[in-house]
Amino acid sequence: MGRTGWRIAWPLVLALLATAGAAHAQGDPAKGEKVFNKCKICHVLDEPTNRLGPYLVGILGRKAGTAEGFRYSDALKQSGVVWDDETLASYLADPKAYIPGNRMIFPGLKTEEEIQDLLAFLHAESE
Repeated sequence: MGRTGWRIAWPLVLALLATAGAAHAQGDPAKGEKVFNKCKICHVLDEPTNRLGPYLVGILGRKAGTAEGFRYSDALKQSGVVWDDETLASYLADPKAYIPGNRMIFPGLKTEEEIQDLLAFLHAESE
């Protein structure tokens, strides 16, 4: 592509980069807050306090098994997973299958819509 072609394409490249992080917009944060009711028995999202499960403050971009003060399974600590939309969606669909040997007792969310709504809520709460 010549110099002129890049000048024309550059705004498109910037627009694509700007929207790349907006993949979480697929879900509905209000519905996701209701889905989070299934999670808040074990997890908190608004303060770094562990319950039966680890706190979720700063979950997006955090390496699995690293919330301070929580006793994780070796499977989770050694998974190498970094929590983003893709890894969280897979984990939330079937935690035991995604990271075998983890101790989360929750069986998973039933629908893709619930997962996308929950992800949208997590993004909204972390902004």
